[in-house]
Amino acid sequence: MKKIVAPLFLTMAAVGVFLSCAEIPSPVDSSSTARDPGVRGGAAGAGLPLPGLTKTELAFFKAGTGEFVEEEGVDEGLGPTMNLDSCAGCHLQPAVGGTSPLVNPQVAFANKNGATNRIPSFITLKGPVREARFVKNPDGTPDGGVHALFTIAGFTDASSCTLAQPDFEKEFARHNVIFRIPTPVFGAGLIEQIPDQAILANQAKDMPKKKALNIAGRPNIVLAGHAISGQANNNGNDGTVARFGWKAQNKSLLLFSGEAYNVEMGITNELFQTERDETPTCQFATVPNTITDTAGKTPVDAVSPIEKFALFMRFLAPPVPSSNTPGGADSIGRGRQLFTDTGCSLCHTPTLHTGNATVAALRNQPANLFSDLLVHDMGPGLSDGVTQGQAGPTEFRTAPLWGLGQRLFFLHDGRTSDLREAIRAHQSGSFFTFNASEANQVIKSFNVLQENQKQDVLNFLRSL
Repeated sequence: MKKIVAPLFLTMAAVGVFLSCAEIPSPVDSSSTARDPGVRGGAAGAGLPLPGLTKTELAFFKAGTGEFVEEEGVDEGLGPTMNLDSCAGCHLQPAVGGTSPLVNPQVAFANKNGATNRIPSFITLKGPVREARFVKNPDGTPDGGVHALFTIAGFTDASSCTLAQPDFEKEFARHNVIFRIPTPVFGAGLIEQIPDQAILANQAKDMPKKKALNIAGRPNIVLAGHAISGQANNNGNDGTVARFGWKAQNKSLLLFSGEAYNVEMGITNELFQTERDETPTCQFATVPNTITDTAGKTPVDAVSPIEKFALFMRFLAPPVPSSNTPGGADSIGRGRQLFTDTGCSLCHTPTLHTGNATVAALRNQPANLFSDLLVHDMGPGLSDGVTQGQAGPTEFRTAPLWGLGQRLFFLHDGRTSDLREAIRAHQSGSFFTFNASEANQVIKSFNVLQENQKQDVLNFLRSL
C-alpha cells in the first residue's frame, strides 16, 4: 500500500486535534462479556539466561546484568538531562529486561539527591515509565526527538548546574507531546540473529491473504536519502534490516544500548560521545564516560558498559509461555487457532528462525516472538507524529508478543492496561490525508467472534 504523506500546510491546530484523537483508544463494547484476564501468575523463564551458554558467556551475562541494574550517579556521567538513572528501573516487569513496572520509579527519581525537578502531569506513580518527544519545534518544523524529563539541577553533587526542565505542561496542553514506554528486551539475541532473508521471505509469504486484508508491512530499511516503498526498514550503514525499537530503527543491540544509555540517562559513550545538553556549568566529565578498558584484568573487565548491556540482552532468554494459565489448556489452544484464523498471525508471525550465529546457544534456533519485525501503517489512531528511519508517523514495528501475559501496559505509549482496548486501538479509519490502519479487517474479524471465542483469544495472549 502506497503511503500518503500529510501535507506541510497541516496546521498545528489540526495536528493537535489529530493527536488528541489518537491518544484515546476506541471504547470496548460494554455488552461484551469477554474480559482481559490480567497479568498471569508465574515468571517462567523471565530474566534468565539462554540455555546452553558457555561459562564465559554466562560471566558476560552476569556482568551485563550488574550494569543493567546499577543506579548511575553524576560522577559516572549521569545527565545533565535524563529520564532515569538505571536501565532496570524502566525494564523491570516481570523481571529485569522487561518493561514498565507497577510503581513508576520516575516519580521518586524526580527529587532524588536534592534534585529540584517537577513531575510532569503525565508521569504518575501507578502509570507507565514514559519517554517524552515533541512532535513539532516552536517554528512548526518536525521535531520528534526525545526531551528528557529531568535534569541534575539541585543534585548534591552537581550544585553548579541550574539547567531548567522543558515546559512539558505547556507542550502537553498544545498536544505536542507523544510518549514511548520501554520495549521488553527478552529474547533480543534471538531477534538479532534472524537473517534478513528469513524476514523478507516471511514478508512474501501468504501474500494473497495479506493483500485481501490490506496488510502491507515492510522492513524499516534506514538508507539515508533514499525513500523506501514496499521494502524493509534497513540500517543506514549496510542496508540490512533494522529490527529493534518501536519503529525498528536500530539494527544491532550494541547500537540500541549506546543510544539508550545516552538518550535515557544522558551518559556519553564510545558510540554517542556528545552530551545531550552542553551547558558549561553542568558538565562534570570531559570525556565519554563508558569506554573499553584495554587494561582490564579479564575479558569481562575490559569491555565497556554498553557492550555489557548488549551482551546481557543478547544472552537473555525469552519468557516461557504457560500451557494452562489463564483459562486452561483447551481455551488457550482454541485461542491460538482463532489468532491464526482471524489473520492476527499474518503480522504477529509465531516463529522465525535464527541463522548460523557465532554463539552456539543462538545458532539455528526457533524464535517464538509473534512478530514479522516489519513496520506497518497503523492509521491515525496509533500515530505518534514521529518519523524514524523510513518509518513514518503512523508506522510501527509489529511488537513481539512473547511475555505479553505479564505486561501491565500496552501499545507504544502505554495508553491502556486492558488488553481488549489494546486490540481495539489497532483499528482506525483514515484521517485528513492519513491512511486507515492495515489491521482494520483483522480487527473486524475479531469483533464478530462469539464472546467465548474472544475470551479464548484473550486467554491465549495472556498465556504468552
